[in-house]
Amino acid sequence: MICISCKTKKLNLNKIEAQRLDINTQLTPSADIEAFIAPYKNRIESDLDSVLAYAVDTYSKNDGELNTAIGNLMADIILSEGNPIFNKRTGKNIDVVILNHGGIRAEIHKGPLSARTAYSVMPFENSIVVVALKGSEIKRIVSFLADAKRAHPFSGLKIILDTDYKLIKALVNNTPINDDLIYYVATSDYLYNRGDDMTFFQPNESVYDLDYKIRNAMIDYFKKTDTINPVIDNRFIIQ
Repeated sequence: MICISCKTKKLNLNKIEAQRLDINTQLTPSADIEAFIAPYKNRIESDLDSVLAYAVDTYSKNDGELNTAIGNLMADIILSEGNPIFNKRTGKNIDVVILNHGGIRAEIHKGPLSARTAYSVMPFENSIVVVALKGSEIKRIVSFLADAKRAHPFSGLKIILDTDYKLIKALVNNTPINDDLIYYVATSDYLYNRGDDMTFFQPNESVYDLDYKIRNAMIDYFKKTDTINPVIDNRFIIQ
């Protein structure tokens, strides 16, 4: 009889060696890889640059003190594109939209608009969430906006300040804010999670994730809108 004994040998890691490879212009692309990805790259580029709409002017987030044409457009897009989804799921409607001035990362230039335009203006993966807040919390939002003295985009609200930036009037859907009424506020997941010092979304009565990126809402809006011509209006003014 022959007996064979197998003993597992224990291995120990004694040393790790690494080499830094700089990615720079000295690296030459592989012709085979470039040829393989070319059809996909060309298709993506074509999709990004396909004309969806037309802008009659160039719009910048620095065009106004308290509200801007591009900011108003962004907030109104969230309302127009997000509300049908929210209403279908809940039977309720979005009352207010609030975004942040810093979230607009590029101008919308006069001329053709494409998906690439949306990626430039909103390069982040931010999604739309809807937060249920009592009127007393809406008043906190109004106070934040008045104190900020900055063109944070919003829709559904109207805020009037005096020359000392003190609140004269605040309305939701052209109606005075009721402290005990529940309002539905659409925003980005970034702001919901207290981004840009917007801490008023938590706690809340409830929150709904629409699973719908702001960028995609822009693209969908462009597809159905032949010409955009947003304006600075009276939703946030000094009187």
